[in-house]
Amino acid sequence: MEFKKCARCGCFFVTEGDVCSSCMPKDRLDIYKLKNYFEENSNQSIDNISLDTGISVKNVNRYLNSGNFPNITL
Repeated sequence: MEFKKCARCGCFFVTEGDVCSSCMPKDRLDIYKLKNYFEENSNQSIDNISLDTGISVKNVNRYLNSGNFPNITL
């Protein structure tokens, strides 16, 4: 395990992953929202995805770059 900075809130923590235990449920909810969003929408810009879902542009980019959505190309 490593000492890391949470990608979501910026606090420091020691565990696996890129978010702290406080932010993990929020990340799971955001990923769920994105999966549902992509089932109904396609070919949207990052800004539109963020506005439609309420997920920050930073986090949308982080989720897309993490490999959670391999079939999505923007």
